[in-house]
Amino acid sequence: LLLLLLAPWGPRVSGGLRSPRRRWPVPYRRFDYRPKTDPYCQARYTFCPTGSAVPVMKEEDVIEVYRLQAPVWEFKYGDLLGHLKIMHDAVGFKSSLTGKNYTMEWYELFQLGNCTFPHLRPGMDAPFWCNQGAACFYEGIDDAHWKANGTLVLVTTISGTMFNEMAHWVKHDNETGIYYETWTVQASPDKKSTVWFDSYECSKFILRTYQKLADLGAVFKKIQTNYTSIILFSGEPIYLGNETSIFGPQGNKTLAAAIRDFYSPFKPHQSVREFFVDLFKIIDRVILNHQFYLFYNLEYWFLPMKSPYLKIIYEEVPLPVGSKASFGV
Repeated sequence: LLLLLLAPWGPRVSGGLRSPRRRWPVPYRRFDYRPKTDPYCQARYTFCPTGSAVPVMKEEDVIEVYRLQAPVWEFKYGDLLGHLKIMHDAVGFKSSLTGKNYTMEWYELFQLGNCTFPHLRPGMDAPFWCNQGAACFYEGIDDAHWKANGTLVLVTTISGTMFNEMAHWVKHDNETGIYYETWTVQASPDKKSTVWFDSYECSKFILRTYQKLADLGAVFKKIQTNYTSIILFSGEPIYLGNETSIFGPQGNKTLAAAIRDFYSPFKPHQSVREFFVDLFKIIDRVILNHQFYLFYNLEYWFLPMKSPYLKIIYEEVPLPVGSKASFGV
């Protein structure tokens, strides 16, 4: 867990450019299609093992919408990560005509570690990423999972027509937003500070889904809703380039070596001694030398880290207000 939450390390940047962009946060990049995953990428736990197609609801159906939240890896570790407020979010639906329940969520295809850090593969200069994320839809709501250490609460009611329109939006959102981004990066803990990069993970998908339903006419209950963010604190990021410009034949060999060194402490460990050696390296580079390399939108950035370096927040984000009148369901 410490290795997951503490930043990687690497030598100081000798090159690089101040951001060519002046728009912060850097817009999350969307794509025309989802590429096939490399067979090298393997998940310890299968992605969406019981997934099913999203059903077409009858227009006159009345569908309850539930907010679902539980500690990350609750199925394996119970409430352990809940004490750190590291939570996973999903949304549930219940059809009044059929009585069937459904769960929809968005998460990593190959688990969180693979989305946050790359593999350093022999014979390959560039770090190798297994960082796709996707939506998962399946029949049923595991009440015990969400209630035991988390949340299962009704937030709104929608029509079948609204559900079907939402389903079309989910398909497009899922096909164009394909890469998981773990970190939020901002200038300081102040709520009004500049956000350099925004995360793209499970909670952001749920927030987008709620907003889409609100825009379609859903009226949400007035209840408090909180979400987890893992934040890095940095001065203005320095743009470094993409895989080709850094690791290609005409790339920057010094910078390429620095980035590989940056990620090297996150290789699989064989002993407790190796774990603590790498942990010391991470602390030395991030906290003492203020260094971090970020991979975002298939590009590399250098972050001049500053205190308090990293923080996990569990912050309230109000349920949305739509732009259309309610359907009256």
